[in-house]
Amino acid sequence: MTRKELNNQRLLREAEGAVSRMYTRRHFLQDCAMGFGALALGSLLPSCGPGSPASAAGPVFDPAHPLAPRMPMFPARAKRVIYLHMAGAPSQLELFDYKPALAGLDGQDCPKSLLEGKRFAFIRGVPKMLGPQAHFQQRGQSGAWVSEHMPHLASIADELCFLKAMTTDQFNHAPAQLLVQTGGPRLGRPSMGSWVTYGLGTENENLPGFVVLTSGGRFPDAGKSVWGSGFLPSVYQGVQCRSEGDPVLFIEDPQGMDRDIRKASIDAINKVNEQEHIRFGDPEILSRISQYEMAYKMQLSVPETMNINDEPAYIHEMYGTQPGKACFANNVLLARRLVEKGVRFVQLFDWGWDSHGTDANLAIDVGFINKCRQVDRSISALILDLKQRGLLEDTLVIWGGEFGRTPMMENREGKQNPFKGRDHHVDAFTIWMAGGGIKRGFSYGETDEIGYYPISGKTTPFDVQATILNQLGFDHEKFTYLFQGRPFRLTDVYGKVIEEILA
Repeated sequence: MTRKELNNQRLLREAEGAVSRMYTRRHFLQDCAMGFGALALGSLLPSCGPGSPASAAGPVFDPAHPLAPRMPMFPARAKRVIYLHMAGAPSQLELFDYKPALAGLDGQDCPKSLLEGKRFAFIRGVPKMLGPQAHFQQRGQSGAWVSEHMPHLASIADELCFLKAMTTDQFNHAPAQLLVQTGGPRLGRPSMGSWVTYGLGTENENLPGFVVLTSGGRFPDAGKSVWGSGFLPSVYQGVQCRSEGDPVLFIEDPQGMDRDIRKASIDAINKVNEQEHIRFGDPEILSRISQYEMAYKMQLSVPETMNINDEPAYIHEMYGTQPGKACFANNVLLARRLVEKGVRFVQLFDWGWDSHGTDANLAIDVGFINKCRQVDRSISALILDLKQRGLLEDTLVIWGGEFGRTPMMENREGKQNPFKGRDHHVDAFTIWMAGGGIKRGFSYGETDEIGYYPISGKTTPFDVQATILNQLGFDHEKFTYLFQGRPFRLTDVYGKVIEEILA
């Protein structure tokens, strides 16, 4: 027997011994008289898991295989989602909501009617109005207004559907991001990607159903909670991958442990987990088993999928990618590769869109323009690439932030900021959607002449969530999960499908 084989056997014996010792310590109190309470609790836990009465209206679940592909409630127009979240909230007034009347008010004192009874994140006193800091032009046959800051996106305007009267009730980043992605402004609710994976599973057993990619140098303000599983089993939370270095941290085997010994270790651990599930019926134990098995499979599948070096030169030119670096363009190309491999929900967060005007990087006429240049090319490439591969028809793509920007200039503490910037605005902002059974070349909703209030087609994050679930084949009012004694849903008690934008 070789030295390597002897070492592997020693490592396996140590792993099995550690599991046995852990089992003994963990169960000592439960094996005593004081363990009867734990037994009673275990008998109640199954009612909280998949397949409970609350989820009976939804798909049929196999608790032993929580990521197995499942059928939706009704025929779907979309099979997968790519959500591009621009964390910080891009200004709709410099991109898609053209307001020539606002240009005539540039530099004037803001009317009191726009300030009375309003809460702002930073504006104090009476700010100055700020005209559009971009030139606009109608694009394509649809005539959609798109600014000069997004020239590549402007060339595919006829593929997009704009929602121009989006509103929210959260004016701080973290609560607003949570509302958009989890259906609530507070921590603890499952993210949209978790709900989708819970309902549909994954089409590739070697990859997670929900993958997250970040860029911009920072996480969103709400942190990892925006891709967390909340009260759903943890197997449905987003798996964060990277476009630089190892795609997933700690994906390589430790030094001295080969793939065979890793598999034997996982098998030994999961035998204990299986005994735990038989004893207590806790669905989270099944999640733990699935996560160990998924991690093992990901060691081979993820590095291959996340390697963009094998893409042809014209694709790199098309997206503007920089292989080996952490950048938004790389993440967008990875999103296409992931959905092509069967991943259900890919979430991209790009930080740096908070254009307050406190410095050049956060100026609406400096840093904001640079951010647009960083994303414009790759986003338009994604739409065209999905279309040429026949994937856009059943892939739903969403782009937007957590709220909008004010038509007046920000003035912190009543003093004008050193650079041009706009404060957070909850009453009106723009997002767009493409593919997945959504109308092409269409705009829905309208704001007033300065982009302050919606005057028609008002929509909310709950409406967008309901529409996304609808396109995936789910009734958002019936797609629920039993938690703390009541059925919860992504849209809480709100939301309606935006029928006007459906193809």
